[in-house]
Amino acid sequence: MIWKIKYLTALCCLIMLMSSCKKQNKVEAPQVETKEALIARVFAVAEDQYTDLISKIDTISPLLNPRSINADGSYRMAYKEDWTSGFFPGSLWFLFEQTKKEKWKVEAEKFTAALDSAQFVKWNHDVGFMIQNSFGHGYRLTGKEAYKEAVIEAAKSLSTRYRPVAKVIQSWDTDAPWIQGKGLDMPVIIDNMMNLNLLYQATKHTSDSLYSGIANAHASTTIVHQYREDYSCYHIVDYDHITGKVRNKVNFQGFSDESSWARGQAWGLYGYTEAYKHSGKVEFLNQARQIAHFIMTNDKTPNDYIPYWDYDATSSEKIPRDASAAAVVASALLELQKFDKENKSQYLEYSEVVLRNLSSKAYLAKQGENGNFLLMHSVGNFHENNETDAPLNYADYYFLEALLKWRNI
Repeated sequence: MIWKIKYLTALCCLIMLMSSCKKQNKVEAPQVETKEALIARVFAVAEDQYTDLISKIDTISPLLNPRSINADGSYRMAYKEDWTSGFFPGSLWFLFEQTKKEKWKVEAEKFTAALDSAQFVKWNHDVGFMIQNSFGHGYRLTGKEAYKEAVIEAAKSLSTRYRPVAKVIQSWDTDAPWIQGKGLDMPVIIDNMMNLNLLYQATKHTSDSLYSGIANAHASTTIVHQYREDYSCYHIVDYDHITGKVRNKVNFQGFSDESSWARGQAWGLYGYTEAYKHSGKVEFLNQARQIAHFIMTNDKTPNDYIPYWDYDATSSEKIPRDASAAAVVASALLELQKFDKENKSQYLEYSEVVLRNLSSKAYLAKQGENGNFLLMHSVGNFHENNETDAPLNYADYYFLEALLKWRNI
């Protein structure tokens, strides 16, 4: 496999270099940082960065969540119903999970409570991102019943977007400002796969299979219509709201309609891994395996495994990397290795390379820099020059999540 060739080549070069240094200088070769030391180092950076970040944003917009930074260095804040609003509280819950410090529990509770109204959002599918990543982790770590009730209410909201005629969850209403005039009728984006976890959790909490049934139907339909033969995916499939038939397949976020937008591929990998974990449906495991193969063997991926914002992007200028996509892939692979024993070692090796590179000075910000976010070099929406080569709160979230998963292996 291409990923393994790259991995072994890099490892051989490192060994040869270390051996040469040892012979010439008669000194011990530098030791590779242990997993435990790396995780402790990154979370220490996260504590410093987020302590400063909270002190800054509390004076700007109390209890609004930091999403990114603008070109002038000012903060871009996420309003309470923004699709990214749940990620910062989620990262704070991860800090509490790792450190057990009451300080981070208090901050996580504060920023989670501020999103209370988001559980009633019915005009788009991102209520899963908003609530499961904040209230969901709050319930997981504290057992607080109010958090569980918010997850259930949010699942009810998301369920209203299910369209039985096409067996999908409609992503956005067509009067949403960002898609007005673009000719869409019933759009479904690959990001939807990430919000199915909310529905699976609701079934777990209530024993009502309505929620998981919707999730399973959406995931099955997405396999049929959203994916190409090579297991890359389109960003958007537009369905007819009357007949349920596919009208068009486009890539608003990608380089072109037939290209492979990096974060979209990562969303799919993560989503199908979660779908299998909760449903046990083999078709979802097979889909996750094939998506992982597409990502890991893609010859357009740089040697450090941090992809360009689109695998097929071409430009006379430097093409930006997307650390957020890499973080999502690492977290997904560390989950998938639990279920796909045949490829377990490959997933572990690949995700470790990603996490070690994201933890290096090439991607991990120095204290006080990068707007006090953790990861540098992510891409939000390239075509709108929106958060291009910038920090993103969801890059940090999936990075910390992946580190916690790695810690527990």
